[in-house]
Amino acid sequence: MKILLADDHPLFREGIKPVLRKLDTHAEIIEARDYPSAFEATHHARELDLALIDLCMPGMPGVEGIIRYRAAFPAVPVVVVSASEQLDDILKLLGAGALGYLCKSASSEVILGALRLVLAGGVYLPPSLLEEAGGDEGLGKELGRNTTLTQRQIQVLRQLADGKTNKQIATSLKVTEGTIKIHMAAIFRILKVNNRTEALLVAQKMGLHSS
Repeated sequence: MKILLADDHPLFREGIKPVLRKLDTHAEIIEARDYPSAFEATHHARELDLALIDLCMPGMPGVEGIIRYRAAFPAVPVVVVSASEQLDDILKLLGAGALGYLCKSASSEVILGALRLVLAGGVYLPPSLLEEAGGDEGLGKELGRNTTLTQRQIQVLRQLADGKTNKQIATSLKVTEGTIKIHMAAIFRILKVNNRTEALLVAQKMGLHSS
């Protein structure tokens, strides 16, 4: 296994290495201290299995850095680590293709479980985000299933096909608008679309509409 570990704090890099070794005792860990060195290391590496990247590193603004990294290396699974728990930032990162978001305060057990989930093809979000998004039951599981649409996602798509806004859909389904934004991010990934317009076209082709 080959893992990129990008963080500008040497102490954090040293502290998380034992956790990464639990994924694979023979893992090759490639270190980077800023966005330029992360890009360079990935360019020279072959077939990275995972990139663990600190959101706030020198070289680029945080969210922009992740967006550019994903655009440059779309085949590399990216998990973002940060001290921030801002919902807007997390949603932007999900939209850019990040497969996980870890708080630096997370325990080693949580980090290990999250990385295993991502390596298995899922998406990890911190529990605090799910609570802020309205505590919609099963939301974390829905985001981890990236091959088929869940019943709730189909409900959201149906109302999207009717031309409703996120706020209107949230009111109809009795959840928060933040929850709908997270469902939209998961839907975009599953349908392999980039925005609401493309998702709407897919929904229309599927013949989805509110009953």
